[in-house]
Amino acid sequence: MRQLLLPLFLLLCCTALPLCAQYAPGNQVSESYLKAHGHASFFKVTPIPDDVFARMQGKSYKAGCPVKRSELRYLRCLHRTSDGRALVGEMVLHQRIANDVLDILRQLFEARYPIERMQLIDNYDGDDGRSMAANNSSAFNYRKVPGKAVLSRHAYGMAVDINPLYNPYIYHKNGRRIVDPKAGAPYVDRSRKHPYMIRRNDLCCRLFLAKGFRWGGDWKYTKDYQHFDKK
Repeated sequence: MRQLLLPLFLLLCCTALPLCAQYAPGNQVSESYLKAHGHASFFKVTPIPDDVFARMQGKSYKAGCPVKRSELRYLRCLHRTSDGRALVGEMVLHQRIANDVLDILRQLFEARYPIERMQLIDNYDGDDGRSMAANNSSAFNYRKVPGKAVLSRHAYGMAVDINPLYNPYIYHKNGRRIVDPKAGAPYVDRSRKHPYMIRRNDLCCRLFLAKGFRWGGDWKYTKDYQHFDKK
């Protein structure tokens, strides 16, 4: 009898969960599922779950981080790749901007705006360079601004990077131009065309600016085309 009851119990536990909760970050969601159930239940902001915070330890959330766990939020959503696939995305942000970013990402998904990858930077051991090279869109990461001694707005969860490989960070150090990530060098030329490139008049930029964010593409001495932040 016990051998029969255990599989039944496990089946009931799984079916009791909302179906959207069974999709792990990075997984594709079928169009048939979205047609039958809609996408609203995928868009959610919550306090940082224990399993997520465990993933962050020593990676994005290092010793000395100025932001308390209680001030951060975990965001789950959907995003579409350039070939139209719907994927489950995730981010960690400061509570002050989490709902605004959720609303922006919802509008981008509904407009089929392309975002290739959206996973926690902890999947890359908190290494911003590896995350950018993978064209991973991310937010919170306790780190300094590359080439400077000051903390990034990402260290406070107050910045978001979108499609970073195709929207590189360009700055100068010791008289030398640095392009970060290096593989993004061809996209310093903003006259090029690529579905993941951000332009000031495109939907992504307009939605962030409308919510009071700054865009790094507007900066005078450096350019950070992937970057949106709030003070």
